[in-house]
This record gives sequence, C-alpha cells and structure tokens, in this order.
Amino acid sequence: MPDRIIVSLDMMGGSNAPGCTVEGAVIALKKNPKLHLLLHGDSDILSPFMQQFAPFAGRYELLHAATVVADDEQPVRALKYGKESSMRKTIDSVKSGAAHACVSSGNTGALMVMAKMVLGDLPGIKRPAIIAALPNPHGKSVVLDLGANTECDEFNLFQFALMGNAYAKIILNKASPTVGLLNVGVESIKGTSLQKKTHELLTNSDLNYKGYVEGCDIAKGVVDVVVIDGFTGNVMLKFGEGIIKLVIDIVRSSFKTNFMTKMAGLVMRKYLRSSLATIDPKSLNGAMFVGVNGVVVKSHGSSDGLAVSSAVSVAYELAAQDINQEIKSELKAMHAESSAQLLVEKIKKTFGMGS
Repeated sequence: MPDRIIVSLDMMGGSNAPGCTVEGAVIALKKNPKLHLLLHGDSDILSPFMQQFAPFAGRYELLHAATVVADDEQPVRALKYGKESSMRKTIDSVKSGAAHACVSSGNTGALMVMAKMVLGDLPGIKRPAIIAALPNPHGKSVVLDLGANTECDEFNLFQFALMGNAYAKIILNKASPTVGLLNVGVESIKGTSLQKKTHELLTNSDLNYKGYVEGCDIAKGVVDVVVIDGFTGNVMLKFGEGIIKLVIDIVRSSFKTNFMTKMAGLVMRKYLRSSLATIDPKSLNGAMFVGVNGVVVKSHGSSDGLAVSSAVSVAYELAAQDINQEIKSELKAMHAESSAQLLVEKIKKTFGMGS
C-alpha cells in the first residue's frame, strides 16, 4: 500500500451537503491515518466549516469549485456546462493523477456521464455499471448493475458478468466466483426475452455460471456475483435499504417498551450495535462505477456524515488495492480487451445469432 491514499471528495453533492460531507470527511480522516483528501467545493460556503479540519493539517486541501451540479440536472447539460462544478473538479483530479479515487453524493446520471467522458472506459467495456459487495450469511456477494444503466441488452449484461467476475476475484478473493442472473424464478421458462438471451450467453461462456437466481437468493449468498439490469437493481437496492432500516428501528424500539426491555437493551447494546452495523445502509454506503478507467465511487444522495465516511473508506480501500489495474488484468485474461463491437460480433457468430 502507498504511504498515502489521496481521495477527491465532492463537498457540494447530495441533498445534505455540505454539512454531511464535512462530517463524513472528518470521520474518514480519523478512521484512516494514510488518507489524504482533496475537498472540492465553494470556498465561501465551506469556509465556516474548515475549523473542523484543524486536527488534520497537511492531510487535506480545499480546492474552490464555482458551481454545483443540481440533483435534477440532465446529464448532458451537466457535462456541457458543469466544467467548473465540484463534481467535475472531483473527477478531473483523478484524470490528472492528483487523486487515486473520487467520491460524490451528487446526481448519479451526471456523475456517470462525466466519469465516462473524462476518464474513458476500460478496454473492451461498452457501459460501466454500479457495483457493490452486499452482506450475506457467508460473507458478501457482488451485485451489479445498481443503477447506472436503466436500459440494457443481453450484451450489456454479459459484460456486467465479466466485470463482476473480475471484481469478485479481487474483492472476495475467489478463484472462480459463481455467477447468477436475477430473474423472477429459477425455472428456464421464466423471465423476459432479456433474461433468456443473457442466460444463453452466460451458459455458453467460460464463467462459473449457475443459472437464474431470485431476489431472496442475494441475501442468502447463493452465488458470488449477481447480474441485474440497472433499473431493477436500483429499485431492489433502495427497497432493501428501506426494509433494513425498518428492521433496525423495530429492534431498537423493542428494547424501549418497558423497564425490563430497557434493562435488556442496556445489556445487549454493545452486541446489537456491532451486529446491526453489518447491515446498516450507512455503514455499507459507497458503490464503484466499474468499467470506468479510474476509481469513481457513488455515495447516496441522501447520505449523512456516517454514510459519506463509509463511501470515502470504500474509495480508499479500492484505491489501495489498485482495483482498476487488477480488473484490467482479469478482463484481458478473459479476452475482453477487444472493442465492444468486436466482442458482440464474436458472440453472435459463435452462438449463431442474427444481427
């Protein structure tokens, strides 16, 4: 690991910025001694908060960004007019080599387009995807796409499987990760034409493909990699986070009903805190745009300070592992270095599919 890992942080992105990003940055600096931060945002707005960084002199730098990408701004417009925005400056720092990774809680579509245009794609990859490792009883499962691509074809999903497989080898330390395709059932007759076409490609690939999996199988850890289109993946993720928050609230409130439960709560508090933290969305926040030629981590738009710090820690760990170089090597080994079009034509020709 390098002596220091530099993460570039969009201080103005997200509905709770800049208060939550300041809080998150401070928590992350306390947690990771080798972490250095480039803080991008309006210096006039951020100036009153900077005293909170006093204990970390030499480990951060405030860089002025004149504008902010709005949450409802169209990605193409953000790309055209947002060159001086905190989001764009955050990505530019990765492009220039000033930072090893970047984090933003801002507009997902704008972040995706900017990252793709500024940093470019990994060789052979047509569409980047949002990827994260989600907890299960056996450890974690890698899931993608969690919202970068709302419309996908079978070749997009096939490439997601390739990237997910490479990511799982590194993050989960699995020599041959098992791969599953999310569907409404495990039977071969179920699913739309998208699932069936993708299933055929994956069945005939060199991946350790186990077939269809259902939504409940993700939490069970049935496979190491779950492939989903971005629309379904994002809905699934947010619904799951809502359920987890509900469960945590129910557990906590159950220890406040009477004197006996309050006493039990005092006894169990330490154990509950550590157990619930393993599934708390705040502690799990931060997902990488896999397929982009640089480490770009998306943080939830509604993130609070703890969630922002989690996203920064994810970027820190991914940069420390030189994740993109590792993924490039894995994809090259699987002959994914050719252009997306050549890959598509090869698949069509191999499996006798029409144009």
